[in-house]
Amino acid sequence: MFKLIPLENGLENVQGFFCGATNVGMRTNSEDGDVAFIRSEQPCDISSVFTSNTFQAAPIKHFQQYPKDFQTDFVLINAKNANAMTGEKGIEDIDSIMSALSRKLNVLNPVMSSTGVIGYRLPVDKITSAFDLLDFNGSNSHQTARAIMTTDSFKKELAYKVELENGKSFNIAAICKGAGMINPAMATMLCFVTTDAAIPKDDMDELLTQATEGSFNRISVDGDTSTNDTVMLLSNKKSRHYHKEAFAQALNKLLFELAMMILKDGEGANKIVAFEVKVAKNNEEAKSASIALSNSLLVKTALFGEDPNWGRIASTIGASGIACSEESLTIHYDDLLIYSNAFRELDKAREDRAYEIMKQAQFKVTCDIGLGDGSYTSYGCDLSYEYVKINAEYRT
Repeated sequence: MFKLIPLENGLENVQGFFCGATNVGMRTNSEDGDVAFIRSEQPCDISSVFTSNTFQAAPIKHFQQYPKDFQTDFVLINAKNANAMTGEKGIEDIDSIMSALSRKLNVLNPVMSSTGVIGYRLPVDKITSAFDLLDFNGSNSHQTARAIMTTDSFKKELAYKVELENGKSFNIAAICKGAGMINPAMATMLCFVTTDAAIPKDDMDELLTQATEGSFNRISVDGDTSTNDTVMLLSNKKSRHYHKEAFAQALNKLLFELAMMILKDGEGANKIVAFEVKVAKNNEEAKSASIALSNSLLVKTALFGEDPNWGRIASTIGASGIACSEESLTIHYDDLLIYSNAFRELDKAREDRAYEIMKQAQFKVTCDIGLGDGSYTSYGCDLSYEYVKINAEYRT
């Protein structure tokens, strides 16, 4: 048995890691940083999951130039500039930045992550000027989490102490950013997880992939997939303790809660909705229908308008390409039957009840296909006027 104990102050809880941020003028509000770092006092194993977008950004390509199973002790992060679609020059700029860093600090295979506007080269001189301002021996998770934000309205950080039955323990913590360009193919997001657990590298790869699939790969704000999506897990093994089941549960919980924070912070979003598709022909078909629902603009706008029009749900399922039948389909909002073969039209009592459910900040849409044993749940949010405003003004 084991216990998961929530901790305050995010990354500061993990032994042997340092973090912080500063402002070098890329972000106009000088109170928030635009260059941040995470550093380990000893080499770390690192596992990663990257965007499925074909146009992967330069930081990802730079990362992939390192040999398989390399170790690192430093992650550099910048906001306001994605360093994406910048060609070989984008990678060369990272090399220049890391060369400048190595003249200030002894670093091992440093990696970089960027978020912001696509199509512009990094302001190398500005970023390297941060190395005279950052306290590489300090630890400020709040500052670091805020520095990586773009259109986020609040910082996202979490930490857990994992207490084992024998009294031993290890800690795991994470920060992430994301609010728009969120799609079930990770989401437009960056996430950095640190742990002092003595986890084997093979377990890191396995468990990070599983946790990402159960969290960031199941959420949608607007159906768009970024060039920069990144999840990194770094372990310095400093606690000397590890329990695979406990670590897996802690990592799953950590990433799922962060994914829900991203949905809650979806640009202009007001509500989070779970889309469960069950009794489908198989799991793949259930996944296809569930993701179609979480991505559908018509469904999202119905959620925003709090309109209990089950026709948009049914139409999206029918268009998703899965095997389905209007005779076997049932749709529920929470525990309220919205549609079945026997009840195709909403009477006033059920429509009023459906409206009350849709006014909630969170609820569940369940679609029973009635044809097999496949199931899948994805998560989405509504689409509001504010989303259009934020993205129309993104560069301004």
